[in-house]
Amino acid sequence: MPTSLTLPLPAVGAVAASPVTAAGVATPHRSRALRFVATPAATASSSPSTSTSAVSSAPPSARHSRKDLAGRDGALSERTKPRVFFLDVNPLCFRGSQRSLSAFARWLALFFAHVSLRDPVVAVEFLNLTIWKRHIQVVRVHGYEADDVVATLTEQVLRKGYRVVIASPDKDFKQLISEDVQLVIPIPEIGRWSFYTLRHYVAQYKCDPTADLSLRCFMGDEADGVPGIQHLVPGFGRKTAVKLLQKHGSLENLLNTAAIRTVGKDYAQDALTKHADYLRKNYEILSLKRDVNVQLDDSWLSTRNTCNDTSVLSDFIHKFNIEGRS
Repeated sequence: MPTSLTLPLPAVGAVAASPVTAAGVATPHRSRALRFVATPAATASSSPSTSTSAVSSAPPSARHSRKDLAGRDGALSERTKPRVFFLDVNPLCFRGSQRSLSAFARWLALFFAHVSLRDPVVAVEFLNLTIWKRHIQVVRVHGYEADDVVATLTEQVLRKGYRVVIASPDKDFKQLISEDVQLVIPIPEIGRWSFYTLRHYVAQYKCDPTADLSLRCFMGDEADGVPGIQHLVPGFGRKTAVKLLQKHGSLENLLNTAAIRTVGKDYAQDALTKHADYLRKNYEILSLKRDVNVQLDDSWLSTRNTCNDTSVLSDFIHKFNIEGRS
């Protein structure tokens, strides 16, 4: 008997990419089902030949045009500029700490059907599958992290007059947010992609994204193994860091100013002068690189052909023998 994996998709008239609230929580929508059907062999096997699978896609009425999406929490705030999506693949291939290609297929189905639509998509650090290279642009630069590749290509796309949407759960990308750069984040709790814009960032952190990296140098980043300054100066918290950065703009400006005159209370002044090298080292570790040896090709900016989305997803599931397991 075939087994199936039933996935929630928005009901007709709803958008899968829910806007995030100021608190960072996406607003849920009503959902209907998208079903991945797999016919397994008698015993589980990693061989693609032991199973066949197919994807049933959403009907045309469930797909949304740019007009449908315009004005939804800034997802298409500047319609005069076309969008380019960067898909950060590796984080999508996990459910929790476990590698899960079924989770990846699910997020990808939602992404193509309700987020990127026909906009060009550049996938970074993709699985090495030729079927995808015929469908979207695939970029892998050996020796560099995917986020550095995306940051480098983002600058190149912006110079060509496009807007950029980065599809990733990686918070490091928040340092790139601007009027022309936004994120779309997978939210596992509600099974939706959610747009995260400049407005959301300012509402959540009470500062401009240009200060995001500088702020993280003070606060540290556990995921990247970077301790904050609190273990050296316990009284130096977020409130102090935000206040100083709002006045001086960036970490480097703040440190340079503190080297020649007083910029705050004694404990803050002492921390900035004694631990300037420590903070600069944090900045070097946490900042995304923009000098990766990769060059944007104009052909990557072409409107995407969506006709084969269903068959490509089906081929993907077939190749990796995804058998409808949650």
